[in-house]
Amino acid sequence: MAAAAPLSCRQRRHALWLAAVPLLFALAWLVAPVARLLAQGLWGEPVAGLVVADTGPWWQDAHLRWRVGWTLLQALATCALCALLGLPMAWVLARLEFTGRLWWQRALMLPFVVPTLVAALGILSLWGPRGWFGEPLAQAGWSLQGTPWLLLLGNVFFNLSLVVRAASDGLGQVSAQRLAAARTLGATPWRAFWRVEWPVLAPWLASALCLVFLYCFTGFGLALVLGGQRWATVEVEIYTLIAHELALGPAARLAVAMLALTAAVAWAYAWVERRLASPGRVTPVPRRPLAGCAAWGWWALSLLVWLLLCGAPLLALLAKGVQAALWGQGIAVLADEDTRLALWNTLRFTAMALALATALGVLYALAGHALRRWAAPALAWRASAYAPLVVSPVALAFGLLLLYPQWLASLPLLVAAYALLAYPFVAKALTAALDGLPAQYAQAAASLGASPQRVWWRVTLPLVAPALRRGMAFAAATMLGEFAVSLLLSRPEWLTLSTLIYQRLGRPGPANMDAALLLSALLMLLALLAFVLIEGRGPSHPSDPSRQRRHAPHSHHA
Repeated sequence: MAAAAPLSCRQRRHALWLAAVPLLFALAWLVAPVARLLAQGLWGEPVAGLVVADTGPWWQDAHLRWRVGWTLLQALATCALCALLGLPMAWVLARLEFTGRLWWQRALMLPFVVPTLVAALGILSLWGPRGWFGEPLAQAGWSLQGTPWLLLLGNVFFNLSLVVRAASDGLGQVSAQRLAAARTLGATPWRAFWRVEWPVLAPWLASALCLVFLYCFTGFGLALVLGGQRWATVEVEIYTLIAHELALGPAARLAVAMLALTAAVAWAYAWVERRLASPGRVTPVPRRPLAGCAAWGWWALSLLVWLLLCGAPLLALLAKGVQAALWGQGIAVLADEDTRLALWNTLRFTAMALALATALGVLYALAGHALRRWAAPALAWRASAYAPLVVSPVALAFGLLLLYPQWLASLPLLVAAYALLAYPFVAKALTAALDGLPAQYAQAAASLGASPQRVWWRVTLPLVAPALRRGMAFAAATMLGEFAVSLLLSRPEWLTLSTLIYQRLGRPGPANMDAALLLSALLMLLALLAFVLIEGRGPSHPSDPSRQRRHAPHSHHA
């Protein structure tokens, strides 16, 4: 972030004015609720209007110790699985040229767009007791129901593409000259990989695995649906303590422990990301044509694994939704009054929150761009963009519940929480686009007498519009499928598609399962449609929000 000249006093005031609105919003809806949660967890402060059941520290409870231990174990296991399966795919994408490679890269975005419950129902449609693969396995005595594998498969579905994209980007930073020199000096391909490629790849992989761990550790929706009673995570335990037992004291202490570990891993992620912030210019290794048995074998194996773990669950869900509509008992749900209400609420909440998130994201990005030559504040400001995504939605909703009990189940509270989880995608996409703009464009317009406002509307905005649309597309997909905040902060008449799906899953009978499958397919198509309509047909770059959504320490999917 080196600059030619420091900011003038006028420029600093302008930057601070731009930062004022998003800063005050974050203080009111993020910092204050988290502080209130910390106060409740550490000192047990009373909660006005709420009954607070209390027990001893969580580590003295064998059940809670098991929950924390399992949460750590499943996050670490997912990291290992994603690294093991993702590295060969990344190598295929980075080193081989073949027909359909760009389409495969675009398909890697699918897990970033679909909501949590859609992914959970996709896993059940494929591996559950009535799934494509799950039913034959159950008949053979190998049912995955009641095992931790369903949750691990869900975690891999969301996170495998993240590791593939990050590792592929890392391999793209390997110097072709250094690799050629190593081979010329007699290094075998394996030795050249470890001595030349691995040192460059490792930080990229470490960055992605930090985020995989964070997502799995703070995951809520997948663990709630796929984990069951035994394999649920700490986030589900916090929700259970709040919603079913009113044990706010133990829930707060558990949430504080989660925040502490999350903050530590997020700090490690930020430290690793600093090494990737300004990669040196290199001549990348050229991709070679897909030829030879080994190359074809790696290509086929990688594509098969990706289709099986990431593509097949979505296809299975679509097939199950069509089956439920045509031959099952789920078609009646489309004419149900609750469905119409949920669809209307989902669309209007998303529209309101998207307008607020876009305004906040634009102001945040403009403030960051204005501060770019003020080194320390600029770094702190840009790092704070990830703050709403470090705190899990369950902890955020709990903190809002503690801080603003008088506003519980109010529309402003719900919309503000939605926007808080979504505006970082707009902010990060627009900040990257503003940083990439040549300064000469704005300077030429200003020299011709254009005011700063006219420069923004006539020059800057048209140039950054594709990035803005991409950020808005990911924000919209985030809010369409938001689950944890809706579950804790909404009221019955504010039913959304995600909470309606969860209600149907909680009721017995094949008709309710068919209805949940059909609603999940509808929500998936709605999220994809919103993404395509908002983003348009512009090209997608690996450093754009397709990475940011999962390269943020927490996503809406929690």
